[in-house]
Amino acid sequence: MSDKKIQVLCVDDSALIRSLMTEIINSQPDMTVVATAPDPLVARDLIKQLNPDVLTLDVEMPRMDGLDFLEKLMRLRPMPVLMVSSLTERGSEITLRALELGAVDFVTKPRLGIREGLLEYTDLIADKIRAASRARLKVARQPGADASGAAAVSAPMLRSPLLSTEKLIIIGASTGGTEAIKEVLQPLPPDCPGIMIAQHMPPGFTRSFAQRLDGLCRITVTEAEHGERVLPGHAYIAPGGFHLSLARSGANYVAHLDQEDPVNRHRPSIDVLFDSVAKHAGKNALGVILTGMGRDGAAGLLRMRQAGAYTLAQDEASCVVFGMPREAIAMGAANEIAGIDEMSQRLMARLMSYGERSNRV
Repeated sequence: MSDKKIQVLCVDDSALIRSLMTEIINSQPDMTVVATAPDPLVARDLIKQLNPDVLTLDVEMPRMDGLDFLEKLMRLRPMPVLMVSSLTERGSEITLRALELGAVDFVTKPRLGIREGLLEYTDLIADKIRAASRARLKVARQPGADASGAAAVSAPMLRSPLLSTEKLIIIGASTGGTEAIKEVLQPLPPDCPGIMIAQHMPPGFTRSFAQRLDGLCRITVTEAEHGERVLPGHAYIAPGGFHLSLARSGANYVAHLDQEDPVNRHRPSIDVLFDSVAKHAGKNALGVILTGMGRDGAAGLLRMRQAGAYTLAQDEASCVVFGMPREAIAMGAANEIAGIDEMSQRLMARLMSYGERSNRV
């Protein structure tokens, strides 16, 4: 293991935030702040001089907007970027756009008690910087490319209403997951099975994420609500701060939300969702674990497979961070390993094979 510390450049117009980020990062044995900058124009020169490993970047700044800077940076000098975002509706929309442009991940500034609040995030910030330093960078598609790119080719209709009513698609993701989930959902037909998603994301961001996907997909995408029926052609995203699990109400599948303790340090936890699906859906489910740091979801995917579900893991080459899929693959939780650009086609092929089998019976 290398003794070289992760070199971090912090860009924020707030002197307090720059000071706190420096304090947090320099408290870690494996990373150091090499410089701070009050705006992107100063940061641009420091990047040329210092060649840092990771950039932390404020969203809203004077002289040049964080998004404009990120877009130029990822085009001219791609590097791992961790966004530092305000927990506002505008902040969440901008942050999701930043992830589309190639930022690896984000942390949120607390609304009140900034010093105490940010220091409470010390372990989280350090983990995200470590993940960013090892991340595989994604080049953002130019506007309009999704419509013609291979990943956006629409999957065929199932032509079997009964099939889409019986089956479920269950997805778990973390770092890099917002873009990976988009790539999985966009090609799916409006008659696909109901989909439940646990993406590691704090409160205030999942609603904007669902709305953004809903405008891009042929299926309906919403933030999950407690007790609602899970319907074909719909995707339900776990709200930030809530565990999402599958339950039954008579013959119907329904969404269950709760605020029990975090599992694997996360709420929503992917393991909580996968475990509930193993219990209530078994062989009627298809499970997918996508890019993300850590191991949340790996054991749950194994339990889904053991309960008869068909399970897929994203391959290393297409992951931003190969942590969760690696853990799942290592414990034998995945029936199949696939690149993100072919995940939706693999899912639909599996669903169609069920339909062919039932027609032969």
